[in-house]
Amino acid sequence: MTPEAGTPEAPAPGDAALPDPTGEATAQAAPAAAPQGAEPEVAVPAAETLETVAPEAAVPPAEELPPAVPDAALPADGGTPSAPDAETPPAAGSAGPAVPPPAPAVPSPASIAPSAAGSDPSQWGRVDEDGTVYVRTAEGERAVGSWQAGEPVAGLAHYARRFDDLATEVTLLEARLKAHTGNPAEIKSKAQTLADSIPTAAAVGDLEGLAARARAMVGTADSAAAESRAEKAAARAAQVARKEALAAEAEQIAAESTSWKAAGDRLKAIVEEWKTIRGIDRKTDEALWTRFAAARDAFGRRRGAHFAQLDTQRGEARAAKQELIKEAQRLATSTEWGPTSAAMRSLMDRWKAVPRTGRDGDDDLWKQFRAAQDVFFAARAESDKARTSEETANQALKEELLAEAEKLDPAKDLRGAQNALRKIQERYDAIGHVPRGVMRQLEDRMQAVEQKVRGAADAGRPRAAAENPMVTSMRAAVTKAEEQLAKAEAAGDQRRIAEAQANLATRREWLAEAEKSARR
Repeated sequence: MTPEAGTPEAPAPGDAALPDPTGEATAQAAPAAAPQGAEPEVAVPAAETLETVAPEAAVPPAEELPPAVPDAALPADGGTPSAPDAETPPAAGSAGPAVPPPAPAVPSPASIAPSAAGSDPSQWGRVDEDGTVYVRTAEGERAVGSWQAGEPVAGLAHYARRFDDLATEVTLLEARLKAHTGNPAEIKSKAQTLADSIPTAAAVGDLEGLAARARAMVGTADSAAAESRAEKAAARAAQVARKEALAAEAEQIAAESTSWKAAGDRLKAIVEEWKTIRGIDRKTDEALWTRFAAARDAFGRRRGAHFAQLDTQRGEARAAKQELIKEAQRLATSTEWGPTSAAMRSLMDRWKAVPRTGRDGDDDLWKQFRAAQDVFFAARAESDKARTSEETANQALKEELLAEAEKLDPAKDLRGAQNALRKIQERYDAIGHVPRGVMRQLEDRMQAVEQKVRGAADAGRPRAAAENPMVTSMRAAVTKAEEQLAKAEAAGDQRRIAEAQANLATRREWLAEAEKSARR
């Protein structure tokens, strides 16, 4: 506490501050120089005064004490303080010795109001005519010191402030005990020391009540220590639970996850979170870290095995696709359009069944495979184009012959019509293929001429000759092939369409041959 201006505790000029064994600063009193015309007061010898400082046992170490008021006006030997000059006021604003501030976790004295602070010291003590200071207790009055430095009220206030200092100590220990800061055993020891020393302290105030508060702390220190231990155990258990949850998550990732990048990123995040969790004993922490590290290593091995297997599969797929490329390149120069087209389609199906080798590598292989197929299909397209041109020319020639045949009149000259038709048919059959789309139309026109000539010939015969069974069978086969083509076109299956068209063309050629044979 900082003494107020004008109080007797302020040291007079020339006092030298000396530390005493209790940690309180006392002063070797020196007579103040009296102004002219005034007689200085003589200090009372130490032997004639009572002890005015608290017993040594009542004062804890300096680091535990709140800032206190130095007994600057008291002699170092505990005697009666010397009286200041009546006309010279004490120095104002004097400060006590520097004391280290309390630990951050402990409330500062300024924030704690002692229980007796502000109480009227006259309720707890008095100063008699001789300057002896008494404190009232349940057992009666007890002398605590002598005051010769001024008015009795100032003396009571001085010893009341000593009581306030003790009350502040008790309050600080109570706050630390309640907040579970500091060592409970140490707090208990200090509380016991205070409980023993307060009843005999050189102070004026409710010493019995203050001692009872100190004894109460002694009684509750063990339970407070148990609560503190429980809180620390709960906090430690919560931290252990957090790390156990992280270790369990890592183990689940190691056992199940196939999202390799996301899982790897999560394991890295767990490591960073792990570093922030503290307050766990070394043995438990090392065991949990061993679990986590084992899970992380297991995940790393499984991920490595996966990518190693993937590399092997990609290598096998690359080799298989390279073999398909070689086959496609061998077939690229073939001119057997039908069988080679089927072989190329088979290669395409096999290509689709092979797994990918990776984006870049697979694209390069596909370009090579597709280039080989393009060579063949481009050649076939050129061949088809040339054949189409030839077939168109053949169509024109056959149409000219059909126009000539359709002009024949068997009714006028049956034999001449028959001979002319035979020659036209020979020339007609000698002409090559025509476009498939007009083949049936041309054949129907020729058959119509044949029936007209045959009908004229049959008119003179008693009965008509039966149609050749081979021709009938071929016509049925052509009809069936046409139905298959229509079904393939309806399904949109290009492979079936191509096969049906080839089959229909063959059947029509066979029918034409059969009809030609039947006419001979």
